[in-house]
Amino acid sequence: MTIKKTLLPKNELKPLFNDPLQLGFGQEYTDHMFTLEYDKGKGWHSPEIKPYQSLKLDPAAKVFHYGQEIFEGQKAYKSSKGEILTFRPRENGKRFLNSLRRMCMAELDVDEFLYYENELLKIEERWIPSVKGASLYIRPTAIATEAGLGVKAANKYMFFIILSPVGAYFKEGFNPVGLWVSDEFSRAAEGGTGEAKAGGNYAGSLYASKIANDNGYSQVLWLDAKEHKYIEEVGAMNIFFIIDNKLVTAPLNGTILPGITRNSILTLAKDIHIEPVERQISIEEIINGIESGKVTEIFGAGTAAVISPVGKLNYKGKEYIVNNNKTGQWSQKFFDTLTGIQYGELEDKYNWVYKVK
Repeated sequence: MTIKKTLLPKNELKPLFNDPLQLGFGQEYTDHMFTLEYDKGKGWHSPEIKPYQSLKLDPAAKVFHYGQEIFEGQKAYKSSKGEILTFRPRENGKRFLNSLRRMCMAELDVDEFLYYENELLKIEERWIPSVKGASLYIRPTAIATEAGLGVKAANKYMFFIILSPVGAYFKEGFNPVGLWVSDEFSRAAEGGTGEAKAGGNYAGSLYASKIANDNGYSQVLWLDAKEHKYIEEVGAMNIFFIIDNKLVTAPLNGTILPGITRNSILTLAKDIHIEPVERQISIEEIINGIESGKVTEIFGAGTAAVISPVGKLNYKGKEYIVNNNKTGQWSQKFFDTLTGIQYGELEDKYNWVYKVK
């Protein structure tokens, strides 16, 4: 479909920041956004790039009452040659489609998803930081807009994309963070929506996250909903452990997000000479492993943070220090390798980097 473009004149564009590394995460937004409408019987229609603005929704819109909402998280980078680069965007499009299906929302073709995203990126190219460590965060979102009470899937939806120049996700930057292990609350259960990138999954995690923050920890480490025994993921990341010199992470069983960074790390592991293992990991194994020295590193992985070393865990009121609260060699190696590929500095043997043209 032809995109309608309503663009601001140059004299009304926002000024750029002098130091993108000081931006923080998700606080500033670019000049323009993309929107697309859906009506049952008509399909997706009216694509438009227009000035960033508020959405107008009926108070009875089903997104408010029944939670039909999903989103994605991606980043755009600038190479040393000035190229616009994104990392495995087709995988984001596929995951977005899977989330739409799980939430019983209108499906959006992956090629259309990529086309609309790329057109917006080209218009907002000036917002993509050139300094390594900063990037342009991409937030594609879909919501149910049909007005009407009654529990059923909506007949009207909106898909939109907003962009935000960002620095580090955590205030600690690329330094070890602390995790609070929750054995009281659950993020998702088998058969639920845990593998969909749906807003409700994050809303349900906020109370436990507040407890973690109030106690001086950055994120919650979630355990399984049935026994509160097996490790699943962190609020904003998948989680990895170096156990007996092997890279170990929880399997995809429908309760955790199938992270694209997670998949990339498992793929890269053999290239940098560590064996990847997907299996159930009990919290007791990790606690005992930290104390015995079998667990030598822990790190989180996701689009927002890329790699986030973990320096301490709090479980049942006791704190456990990991790797002397320092960034480990594998955390550093995966961070350097991933960011090197994402910024176009290292060989991209898997053709993960997409050049926006």
